[in-house]
Order: sequence, then C-alpha cells, then structure tokens
Amino acid sequence: MTVIAIHPVQPSIPHTTRTTCPYCGVGCGVRATPHPDGRVDIAGDELHPSNFGRLCVKGSALGETLDLDGRLLQPKRRDEGPGSALQAVSWDEALTATAEGFRRIIDTHGPDSVALYVSGQLLTEDYYVANKLMKGYVGSANIDTNSRLCMSSAVAGHKRAFGEDLVPVDYTDLEQTDLIVLVGSNTAWCHPILFQRMTAAREARPNMKLVVIDPRRTATCEMADMHLPVKPGTDVWLFNGLLRFLAREGLTDAKFVDQHTHGMDETLTAAAGEADSVDVARRCGIEHQALLDFYRLFAKTERVITAFSMGVNQSSAGTDKVNSIINCHLLTGRIGRAGMGPFSITGQPNAMGGREVGGLANMLASHMDLDKPAHRELVQGFWQSPSIADKPGLKAVDLFEAIEAGRVKAVWIMATNPVISMPDADQVKRALSKCELVVCSDIVENTDTSAFAHILLPALGWGEKDGTVTNSERRISRQRAFLPAPGEARADWRIISDVAKRMGYDGFDFTGPADIFDEHARLSAHANSAFVADDANPSKGIARRFDIGALTGMSPASFDAMKPVQWPLPADASHTPIRLFSDGRFSHPDGRARFVPTHPRAPVNSADEDFPLLLNSGRVRDQWHTMTRTGKTARLSEHIAESFVDMHPQDALMHGVREGGLARISTKWGAMVARVRHGGGIARGQLFVPIHWTAQFASDARVGALVNPVVDPVSGEPEFKHTPARVDEFRADWYGFVLSREHIDADKLAHWTRVPGRQFTRVEFAGRGVVEDRSAWARELLGVDAAHLDWLDYEDNTAGVYRAAHVVDGKVIACVFVSPRPDLPSRSWLASLFDKTELEETDRIGILVGQPMRKGADTGPTVCSCFGVGRNTICDAIRQRNLTTPSAVTACVKAGGNCGSCIPEIKRLIAETVVEQAA
Repeated sequence: MTVIAIHPVQPSIPHTTRTTCPYCGVGCGVRATPHPDGRVDIAGDELHPSNFGRLCVKGSALGETLDLDGRLLQPKRRDEGPGSALQAVSWDEALTATAEGFRRIIDTHGPDSVALYVSGQLLTEDYYVANKLMKGYVGSANIDTNSRLCMSSAVAGHKRAFGEDLVPVDYTDLEQTDLIVLVGSNTAWCHPILFQRMTAAREARPNMKLVVIDPRRTATCEMADMHLPVKPGTDVWLFNGLLRFLAREGLTDAKFVDQHTHGMDETLTAAAGEADSVDVARRCGIEHQALLDFYRLFAKTERVITAFSMGVNQSSAGTDKVNSIINCHLLTGRIGRAGMGPFSITGQPNAMGGREVGGLANMLASHMDLDKPAHRELVQGFWQSPSIADKPGLKAVDLFEAIEAGRVKAVWIMATNPVISMPDADQVKRALSKCELVVCSDIVENTDTSAFAHILLPALGWGEKDGTVTNSERRISRQRAFLPAPGEARADWRIISDVAKRMGYDGFDFTGPADIFDEHARLSAHANSAFVADDANPSKGIARRFDIGALTGMSPASFDAMKPVQWPLPADASHTPIRLFSDGRFSHPDGRARFVPTHPRAPVNSADEDFPLLLNSGRVRDQWHTMTRTGKTARLSEHIAESFVDMHPQDALMHGVREGGLARISTKWGAMVARVRHGGGIARGQLFVPIHWTAQFASDARVGALVNPVVDPVSGEPEFKHTPARVDEFRADWYGFVLSREHIDADKLAHWTRVPGRQFTRVEFAGRGVVEDRSAWARELLGVDAAHLDWLDYEDNTAGVYRAAHVVDGKVIACVFVSPRPDLPSRSWLASLFDKTELEETDRIGILVGQPMRKGADTGPTVCSCFGVGRNTICDAIRQRNLTTPSAVTACVKAGGNCGSCIPEIKRLIAETVVEQAA
C-alpha cells in the first residue's frame, strides 16, 4: 500500500499565512492553514485585490499537492551520464562540483560556453540573483527563461511601441470597460478568476460586450457575444484591416496622435497596401459580415480593452500581432485611460517579475537595455561587478541548439522541464545527452529533464519558499513560507549565491529575500529620471517607468508584512501618474509612442500533402504545465484524464480514426499518441493537443516533441500554434483500464496513461495481440497471487470482454476492465467503490455486469472539479427540475459555485438537454 510522505508535523495551533497562488499570471491571494496531521487548508484571500477571496479549482486544490512523494530532498550526483544511477551527496560536494564545473568550462572556453535556463516559477529574488550572476559576473547574457515560450512577443511589442515593457491596463479596467476583445485567450480555462471578474461586470452592466477571436470555439466562447474563428496566423490581417477601417471612418484621435506618437502615416500606408475587408475576411476564414460587425462594434465603443495571450504571442509573427493590436489603440487614443488599452495576460505566476529583473537573454535588470552602453555601465556600476554582458545571449531555442552543437558546454536548469515544454523537444533530449555538465535545481526528483542531469539540487517549493511575484497588472505580492523546508531543500537564491561565492565572486552575501528585494528596488530607482520634470536632461540618468524606489529600506519584518502593491512606486510619488500613460508620456527618449508598421505573412511552415492538418497546442482547465504539481491530485484529473487530439469529425473519418479510439499524431519533428475526441469547437483542417502530459504520466504523449521550432524573428518565441501534422490510427486490439490501490507496472502495454485517484491509481491502456488466458494476464498485471480466493471475474470470449476485481476482506483492492472497443464502463462509479470499507452484493454483481445496479450511482464524467459534480448529476437535475440557467444549476447541485470555470460547460449541457427533451 502506498504511504504518502508529508512535511514534518506543524505546531499544534494552526496559523494562517497569506500568500500568493503559484499558478497563472492572475496572481490570486491565498490563505494557507497547515495542521499537525499534515493537512493544509486553502482558501482565497478576501483582502487581495486580484481575486477578493475567489480561487479557481487549481488554486483550491493546492493543499492536495503538498505531500513529499517524489520530492528531491537531498543533492544528488550522477557521474556516468544519463541512465546511470544517482548518488546522494552533501551540499558542499554538490555546490563545489557545480561551481568548479562552471569555472573550469568558463576558463577554458569563455563565458559564453555556459548558460542558465530559468523559469517563471522562480520568485523575483531568485530571478534577480541568477541574472546578476550571469550578466554581471560570468559576463554572458546566456540566461533565458521558459517565459520566452509564452510572453516574449508581448515584451518585444511593448518595447517597440512604448519604449519599455509596460502593461498599461489593470484588472479594474476590465470592470469599467464597455467592450473586451479576447484574442488567442481561452480565459475561462486559463485565467478563470479574471474571467469571473469579466462575467460579473457583464452581469452588472448588460450593455458590456465580449468578443472572442480564436480559431477554436473554446469554453470562453460560450459566454461571448461574438466569436470570430479566424484561421491560425491571420491576426495581423485582421487588425491591419481594423486599423484601416478606423482611419477610414474618421475615428483617429488626431490630437493624441499628433502630440504623443510617431509613425502613423507609415503604418497606415503599410496597412493600406493590403487587401480590402472582403479579402481580409477571406484570408481570416470568416464571414465578411461578421468581420464588419466586429469592426463597427470596436469603432463605436470608446472604452475597449483588447486582451491577448498565448494565441497571439506563440507565433512566428507574434511581435507583429502584438503591435497590430497596439496600433489600433494608439490610432484612437484608447490608452492611458480607465477601461481601455491593450492588455497582455501572462501565463506564469512570475513572468512579470522575471521581466523586471532582466530574466530574458536580451534584457538587463530594471528594464534597462543590454544593447545600450549607458545602461550596461549603470547596471555594472551599481552592482560593482567585474564585467557586464555586452551582447544578447542565446534565446531558448537557439540555446538548446548551441548545446547540441557543443558551443554551450554547461547548462543550469532551474524550476522548468524543457524536455517536455520546448518545441522540437527531442532535440532538447539530444542536446542534454551531449552536454558536458547539466545541473538541475528542482523540487521533483524524476522529471523528463532531470534524467539528463549530472547534478540535482533540491529546491524549495510553494509553501516553503519566501519572496515576491508580480502578476499581469504589475502588482507585486508576497509568497510566504508556511511549511518547513523538507529534507535538505534550499531556496534557489541561496543555492545560486553559494555557487557564485564558490566561483570566486563577491556581491552575493545576501542574508535573505528581504535583502535581495531591497537591492532590486534600489536598482530600479538608481539614476532613474522617469518621474523627474526635466527627464530629457541626460545628466539626470536613464528614464524607465519601472521604479519601486518607495519600497527600499524595508526591514525583514516590514518586507514580511508587505501588502500587494502595484508599480510604478517611485520614492517621490508626487510626479507619479495615477495610471501608466495617463500623461501621454511613453518611454522612448522623446516621450512618444511608436506606431509599428506590420506586414501580414503566413506562418513559415504550411500544411502539405504529407502533413495536411495544422496542430495547435495549449492548456486544459485543471492542469498546469508539466503536471509536477497538479498531477498529484485526483480532483484535477477527473475532468480530463488523458491527453487527447481534438479534431473535426470529417477529418477523423478521412484519416481513419474514430472518437474514443487512439491516434498517432505525427509531424516532421516527432510523433505521439492521444485519444481522439470531437469537442465541437475546432474547424476542419485543424487539431488541438494539450501540453501537459509527460513520460511520468503517459507512455507517449509529449506534444512538445511534435512542435515546429520556428521562432518569431524579433522575440524568439516559438510557433506553438501552427505545426503541419498528420493523424493515423494507432492500432490496438483491445482497450482497458485498471483501478488499483497498488502500483501497476504498465510498461508492457502498447499505450498507457497513469491517472491519480483518491484511493487508487488509475491506468488507461491499450494492447496488441491475443491474450490466451485473460485471468492469468490480469492477475499478473495486478500482482495478485493465483491462489487468492476472493477474485471476481467475468469473460465473454465471443465479445472479447473481460472484467475482474481483486477483493481483500470485502474491500476492493483493484479492478480491471478490458474490451475490444474503447467505450468502457464508467470510471466514476467504479471509483466510488474504493471509498467503501466493504463491497455490497450489488456492487459485486455490478462489477461483473459492467454497470451499477443502483440508479444514480454513476455520476458521470466530472464537470465541476471544485465540488466533484458529474455530468449525469447535472443533466438529471436539469431534466427533473427544468433548470434553464447556470445559476439555477449551481443552486441545485453546487456545480459552478466556486471558480466558475465549468459554467460554459454547464451552459452547453443545458442547451443540449433542452434539445434532447424537445426531440
């Protein structure tokens, strides 16, 4: 029986700690209360201005992810390369080996022969120390981050337009606007609390409109007034067309444009060189009338927010997409005022904090530019460092190509899993297998990436580490520790500092996160002239709107008590505008924003005869990144348990695959296997596959191995949304699943996915060949002795069906179901049997028959993960009580009553049930 390891016992009197959620960029406040038995109660923080007490299902389930199973709890070293055994070593040995390895390679091959690859999961203090080490002491800018994969196009677009990476919108604007345009953002699933704020505002002001621009009909579209299902890669055509329409309709804010911008004429000329609105609609794959309806709605609505996310950024034209959006707001002066502006919604909890400290390979700390000598001189002088990087470093894709080529010989990977998350991920495998020195700092021992590490360094996880994060609206919040450090785990900033000191560098004698934050805040204010009246005078320093000088000088106690605050926060707040750009001043030297001409271009790789479909990758509602955290909790796996490929039914028919069956998805870069489904929201010629599944959870479901490695030429962000692909049947002779309280070794099966359960582990599988003795096969799979007496099984050789259960003292230990068809019995009903201390006779009969004997026992697939409400329960309530609204369903069965991310699905179930009853 599996025993779950927990943190050391907490004090007998529970104490509640206010902290910040570690998931998406919304930055929700959390109240965490640990108990002596290892439980941690999680609730939303009513005082936090991001969420006012609400949490999505991932945030609500944080307490279920804090056990120590699978944790890396002591430093380890592997001397023989990938595949060899790891040996536990002391911290001194691990730190010395890391420092000496980096020092030797730098001394032999130069500073650009080493690199750091970091993460938006790091706290700002960790990010700051890592950036300082590489750029100011090693003297190389070879430090990049997995944030390159999600928001670097937004950064590049902001810098081109505004002169600095600045997000001018905050969350309150979403509640004051009259029109929200969501572009490439399934906000209902990926940023649920932000979406709740939008929908609540619409309920309060019914005239407020929501438009979704997305190739897929996602859950977000269920709540929209208008959905434009544009072809992938056509956003620039769409927004250039909008720019021309606005100019033609006389909606240019001539005063704003004349006084506060440059480049309008060139940009309009570039946009005018494209086709008319009829051709724009054709290129975008939407009806011309729908296009005009959107343009007219945007034109007549003064207060407009255009919010964009990965569907815009993750593109080989991502930066141009961002600027084509910003251009429309500059032309109409819809920026710097309440309820309007372009809004980049970040994906990670501290992507913004990483940007503040220069975490990208082409940036310097405190929003300064690596390519400007005066900026480099200012940062180096402040750090008093021996050197400063004088050219951009390698961006993520280029970095791993340089590792494979042998130009980068040592890499330190922190809090990220690039063997899963990078495009062309098998290339990352090849690169790491050749690398002379691979160091991984992580909280998990076994990841797809750590398998290639020579040195593993145990880091602190959420609930154990202490510092700050910055959310999508520039709000700095505290992440506070409420659990003791497990085993020998240490804070990332401390690990980095200890290695730096062993490499012979001064400047890393930090006493704690408060000390680091203070240095970060002082650098933000150092020679910063952004809020000085005569900031055109070069002697006043370098102007940048990122300034948190008001937060310098805090004691550790003051830092610990710091409330969420939004920057800019200069020491002298008398010149600080209420909101960014409200004074019409931008961060270019002349204070003016820039229109950026954007020329539409098709994605680099197009569908062809060999790869006729287009693969789009993204997130699902209840999982996060590579599932090292969310994969621990059964609740978050009940909505979507397996990787899938969503495709149009006609495409499935043409490619010989069927819903519920398995398919092999192939591209020029790799292949994977996933369950076929028809979600109803995808156009012909397109595929969608989620990003989350790894080798720890499935035999062959790494979508990163398939993804096109082409990048945006400005931002370096990869093309995750447009990879030519094909789909073929994954032949299986039989399908099945196991629910077991014991570990199941599934490696002999043709395909498998491991799913956490509340009292068991579930394995979905497919197999090939003829099994002569199914009972013997099942006993071997479950590890049951042949002499065990309480073994229930049923076999229909004609139908190819087999069912069995292992029972001990009346309690079900495991069950296995096999069929030649993928439509197997309900897992939710069988899962409920594991909660019983003793099976009833009707339960035993049900197992053999393959369905519950009692009405209502099968609640169906989970719809509401917050309250564990299944589809059958919801549909029964709709039928029996004639429910017509999601709020009525919530009042009846609670579904949708917490985070609200299931409300679009409830809305669809209501519509489907009404149609069913009418028929």
